[in-house]
Amino acid sequence: MAMKLANRDVEAAIGLLKLLFGSEFARRFSIRFWDGTTIPAAEQADFEFSVNTPFALRAAFTPPLDLNPGRAFVERYVDIAGDVEAAVDTFAQALERLPKTALPLIAFRLARAPRPPSDQGVRQARLRGKLHSRVRDAAAIGFHYDQPLAFYQAFLDPALVYSCAYFDEGVSSLEEAQRAKIDYIFRKIRLMPGERLLDIGCGWGALVIAAAQRGARALGITLSRAQYEEAARRIAALGLEGRAEVQLRDYRELGDEIFDKVVSVGMVEHVGRSRLQRYFEAVFAALRPGGLFLNHGIADQTPKRRGIRASGFIDRYVFPDGDLVAVSDSNAIAERVGFEVRDVENLREHYVRTLRAWVANLESRYEEVVRITDERTYRIWRLYMAGSAQGFNRGRMGLFQTLLAKPDAHGHAGVPMTRRDLYVS
Repeated sequence: MAMKLANRDVEAAIGLLKLLFGSEFARRFSIRFWDGTTIPAAEQADFEFSVNTPFALRAAFTPPLDLNPGRAFVERYVDIAGDVEAAVDTFAQALERLPKTALPLIAFRLARAPRPPSDQGVRQARLRGKLHSRVRDAAAIGFHYDQPLAFYQAFLDPALVYSCAYFDEGVSSLEEAQRAKIDYIFRKIRLMPGERLLDIGCGWGALVIAAAQRGARALGITLSRAQYEEAARRIAALGLEGRAEVQLRDYRELGDEIFDKVVSVGMVEHVGRSRLQRYFEAVFAALRPGGLFLNHGIADQTPKRRGIRASGFIDRYVFPDGDLVAVSDSNAIAERVGFEVRDVENLREHYVRTLRAWVANLESRYEEVVRITDERTYRIWRLYMAGSAQGFNRGRMGLFQTLLAKPDAHGHAGVPMTRRDLYVS
């Protein structure tokens, strides 16, 4: 009797997956069910999709679909062996192709499946207070960045650069690409020895340290105490205290300090659309006339460009309160504040390659990562980074470096007539 019940449940799950995937069902992926039943891929398999319990598909595919598939993966109701990015892409494309006429039948069959258990208590962001207030922003940053240092060391480069790398010609390794990115930023802002540089959202201090080593005087600010402590330790270990400094500080707390150059790398995504004008105003006020600001961040590239606010899985488990706007909207706000747009470059293909390198590093050090954190954290980050790679690869997100100038009273913008110097090493 039990075996017959299990067989019926497997048959129901197979029927549901056929509805969901249509012609792509088991084409480039194999399927394994909780009772050992397997369906081989019709072509070379990119991954194996495991359905580990009779309630797994109800847990994964009942709305909201920006949350439940990820949660089902984190809880191991479903699993992916092989290429997680390919799996995310396969599922995303299947949902986009799904005809609306099939939705009532899918909903009916999902409702007939066994009910999944309630949330198992995985670490989640539960922020309070006004959206993008200073206190809430600090809590959001802390949630994402205050993991154990060894966790980030497991998949980042030795300098702990947690942003899109730059795979210049002749660059193959992640470490080289992150150095190339920092060098490229310095060339774009034409950083000179003796100049004062501000790095907003400085992470673990790699860019601040590199600037000081080039003879600049660099200040980095962050809201993450863990990042601040490690960056300060690295600066001291290198004997750079007189030229490099990090502070626990909000971008809204710059006061009257003036800088020759400002960079913000991977921080603008945390600002929020409603606060972007205040963000650009703060940088504009902190920059001397004739100074340059490089704003490096992820942008919305979905067809309608209405913005992507973190929701579901990303908001709850990864980047609470994240907010992506179109680069055209962001730059328009910067222009209203008084900045002049001098250069805009989309590096999204570089972010695909960066994320794939991070995922490969994470997977290769699975046992270490689980020991440092836990199985759920490993699965959250594996899915988040693979899913992000898919988003950049498909063009739903872009990674833009925008060079902004604050012209002086005579209209001088502090950049040469051509971009030729950017490509001279």
